[in-house]
Amino acid sequence: MNKTKGQIVAEISEAIIKFEKEYMGRGPLETKTYILGDMVLVRLKGVLTQAEHQLVSTGEETKGRDLIKQVRIALLEKGRPLLEAVIVSITGCKVKSLHTDISTVTGERIILFTLEKDPTFEQTS
Repeated sequence: MNKTKGQIVAEISEAIIKFEKEYMGRGPLETKTYILGDMVLVRLKGVLTQAEHQLVSTGEETKGRDLIKQVRIALLEKGRPLLEAVIVSITGCKVKSLHTDISTVTGERIILFTLEKDPTFEQTS
C-alpha cells in the first residue's frame, strides 16, 4: 500500500526529530517537511543549545557563528548514512545529495535532500 504525501511528510519530520534528539543531543522546537518534486526540504526551528546561544552572543559573534556551523555540518556529515537510510525507507527513493545550513541568528536549520526521482504517493480524495 502506498502512503499519502501527508503520511510521508509526517514520517520524515518524526525521523528527523528522532535523529536530532538521539544523534545531535537536542531536538528542534518545531519541524516542517516539504516535498517539492525530487527534493525533500526539512526546516527545523529552535535547534541551538544554550551554550551555542552564548557563543554567538559574545563579542566575537562571527567566530562563534563559524564554529557552530562547522561543528553542526561535521556532525551531520557523520550521521549522513543514517539520515539517507531513513529517507530511502520512507520515500522509496535513493538520496542523490544532502545540503544543510544553520542560522545562528534565528536558530533555524534547513536540510535539503535531492532524490534520484520524485517519490510516489497515494492521492488523497
